[in-house]
Amino acid sequence: MNPVDAPSFQLIQTPADLKAFAHRICREKMLGVDLEADSMFHYREKVCLLQMAGNGENVVIDPLEVNDLSPLAPIFKNRKVCKVLHGSDYDVRSLYRDFSIEIDNLFDTQLASMFLGEQETSLGAVVNRRFGVVMDKRYQKKDWSQRPLPDGMIEYAASDAVHLIPLARMLMEELEAKNRLEWVEEECRLLSGVRPVENGEEPLFLRFRGAGRLQRRNLAILEGLLQYRRKLAMKKDRPLFKVFSNKSLLTIANEMADTPEALDRAGCLSAKQIRIYGKTIADVVKKAKAIPTKNLPVYPRKRRPKVSPRVPDRIKAIKTWRDRVAAELELDPALLFNKALMTAIAVKKPTGIGQLREVEGLRNWQVKAFGKEIIQVLAEVP
Repeated sequence: MNPVDAPSFQLIQTPADLKAFAHRICREKMLGVDLEADSMFHYREKVCLLQMAGNGENVVIDPLEVNDLSPLAPIFKNRKVCKVLHGSDYDVRSLYRDFSIEIDNLFDTQLASMFLGEQETSLGAVVNRRFGVVMDKRYQKKDWSQRPLPDGMIEYAASDAVHLIPLARMLMEELEAKNRLEWVEEECRLLSGVRPVENGEEPLFLRFRGAGRLQRRNLAILEGLLQYRRKLAMKKDRPLFKVFSNKSLLTIANEMADTPEALDRAGCLSAKQIRIYGKTIADVVKKAKAIPTKNLPVYPRKRRPKVSPRVPDRIKAIKTWRDRVAAELELDPALLFNKALMTAIAVKKPTGIGQLREVEGLRNWQVKAFGKEIIQVLAEVP
């Protein structure tokens, strides 16, 4: 089947048009929402298009032309209006970061698909399976901050939101039939509260995978490299990964490469990168190598509390039970109870529902649907 024909849509580029649209759809029961951003092309990412569908309308809002989206804020906050998004974690954070928009009554169609046991949950895959529509994805990784935007890119953006409302209604019916709609609704309430992560004054290595395995001297080198990369990325207005890859910086920190020649031997940077940045990077490494031992950074590690030697047996019992239940429900086992949650339950060893509810991170739907079984499983562990 050919890709779906581009739907009709209105491009909103003025405050007056935005206010008129907000007035028209403020009493709708359900709205499809999607957005396009430029995280692949700039240091400080931003929302470049906001697509909304509802009341027979399909609009594409240009926030680079209309930078005040406050007329939409009450709609997103209105609990009587269900906002349908797909894979909404990034969108929820972005809308809050750029426009202080908070979402109440979110329904995430990707999350819903996961709780129905679907294996492939991208919007394209779900729409194709449900409606037989092949979605056009050729503009997925383009620079959405460019202006003017080619007509094809705007049409591409407009094609996503129109599927969300019929998709949501279909998924809600199926979830209700399986008694899982409450599960998804609770997960969506929690998802609507996610916010952008602010690094503040913390060392950058705290958000760098693999940093915890480094020795203190190597950790100091890594921090110096991360600070330099961030400074360079800000100056060039490029994403961090397009300046130097994480793998390159980790290799330099491990090798303690403090000369352009050493960088070349490490094989982690291109000849061009070494020619342009090699001396500065080497100086960063040298500076970190000169830090007195007592001033070197320490990777923070949480002390594990002393736990009963029976905890591993409890975890094994919970996991065995979980895997069996997940197979019966045809769901990903981690969707029911992940490793951290099973461990927390095993450590707590609740003997009743009241104690089970005290386990941090446990959802109400998990207690309601599986609480009695978990208590029984734990009771049977010697």
